[in-house]
Amino acid sequence: MNYSAKIDQDDILRARNVLLASGRRTPREEVGAYRVLAQVSPAAYLPRLVKALQHLSYDPSHRPEVSLALCEEAVAAARTVDPAAPERANLLYEALGTCQRGLYEVGRRAEGLAMRAEMLAIGRAQAETSRSRAIRGLSEWASGLSEEGRYDEAADAATELAATALPGGPAEGGLSWILLQWIAALRDAGRSAEALAAFKTLVDMEAAEAANDRGPIACHLFALFEYARMLGTHGRQREAAAARQEALVLLTELAATGERKSWSGYQSSYWAVLLLMSGAETERPRPGEPRPPSGVVTLQWSPDVRRDYFDSRGALRDEVHALATRAAEDPGTHLAELVRLHRVFTIRSAVCWEAGARGCTEHTGALFDEGVELAFRWSRQRPAEGTPAFVRSLLDRSAFRATTREFGPALDDFREVLRQLGEGCGSDD
Repeated sequence: MNYSAKIDQDDILRARNVLLASGRRTPREEVGAYRVLAQVSPAAYLPRLVKALQHLSYDPSHRPEVSLALCEEAVAAARTVDPAAPERANLLYEALGTCQRGLYEVGRRAEGLAMRAEMLAIGRAQAETSRSRAIRGLSEWASGLSEEGRYDEAADAATELAATALPGGPAEGGLSWILLQWIAALRDAGRSAEALAAFKTLVDMEAAEAANDRGPIACHLFALFEYARMLGTHGRQREAAAARQEALVLLTELAATGERKSWSGYQSSYWAVLLLMSGAETERPRPGEPRPPSGVVTLQWSPDVRRDYFDSRGALRDEVHALATRAAEDPGTHLAELVRLHRVFTIRSAVCWEAGARGCTEHTGALFDEGVELAFRWSRQRPAEGTPAFVRSLLDRSAFRATTREFGPALDDFREVLRQLGEGCGSDD
C-alpha cells in the first residue's frame, strides 16, 4: 500500500468515526481505519497499523496464506516508518518475527531464514547502541541454521549467544536454555571437546542452583544423565561413571523426600530437550530435509518442522507395527532395527506429549516400557550389541519416570543401569 497517496476525505472521516465510536470494534475494522489514516498521518498511525496487522494475522480462522499476507503488509508498513523514529527498530523487529513464522508455515523457508538474518542485524545494532551484552535474534538465527543443517554456522552463533549470557550468570534467567542450545549446536558440528566443556558448565551450574534451592534437583539429574552418556560416547568412561554416581545420589534423595521445594513444572520441557539430544544417535534424517533444531524447546522450532515432526508419528507407528511382526518371526534379522525404530517413535511421542500437541494418543509410559522389553530381548539374544541398548532404554524410562515424579521406579531403573554397567548402586548392591 502507498502510505503517501492522496485519499478521499469521506474515507478519512469514516476511519476516524470507527476509532472514535463507542462499542467494541473488530480487528478487521481497526486495520481498515489505520490503513486510511496512515496515509494521512504516517508518524501517528503507521506504528498502530503495524501492530493492528500483526494482531489480525493471529486470527485462527484465517488460512496461513491470508495470515502471511497481513504479516508481509505489517513488515512493509514498518519499513516505511521514519528511520529517526525511536520505535522503528522494535516495530520492524517484531513485524519480521511474526512474518518469518508465517513464511515457515507455508514452506518459504529461505525467505524465513533471511528475515531471521535481518532480525539479528537489528539486534546487533541495538546492542551496539545500548552497549548491552544481549543480542536479540541470535537464538532464532542459530535455530534456523541448525534446521538447515548448517551446523558449523549454528555452532558459531550459539557460541556467541552463550558468550553474551554467561557473564550474567543464572540470576538473569534463561541461561540453562542458552547452554542447552550451545551444547547441542557444538555436538552437531562435531566439536565434541567443546560440547563436553560446555556441558560441564551446565552441570556445574545446575548443581549450584539445586544446592542453593534456586533450581530443581530434577534438572540437575537430567543434565547428569545426558552428560554421562556423552562422556561415555567419547571414551571418557571414568568421568561418565562419576557423573552417574552423582546422579544416583540425587535420585536417591528424590525417591526418599522429593524436591526440596515446589517448582513451576518447566522440568519436563528441560527433560524433553535433553531427550531429543540423546535421540540424535538413533535418528536417520533424510538428506536435504530440514530437521528439528537441537537443544531448543518445540515452541522455538519453525512451524513447518514442528508440524512435520509430529505428523510423522503416524507413518512411524505403522513401520514399528510392521517391523514388530517381522521381528517376532525372525528376531535375528529384524530385532535390532525394531529397537532403534521403536525408540525414534517413543521419543517423538514423548516430545509430542510434553508439548501438549494435538493427536498424542499413545500412552507415553507404555512406550518406554515396551522399549525396555524390546531392548532386553535383544540383550539376551546378542549381549554385545543389545546390552548398551538395554542400558539406554532403562535410562530413557528412568528419566521419564522422574519427569512424572515417579522417583521410586526411576531409581529402580537407574540402579539396574548401574548393575548392567558393573558400577555398583549404593546400599542395594
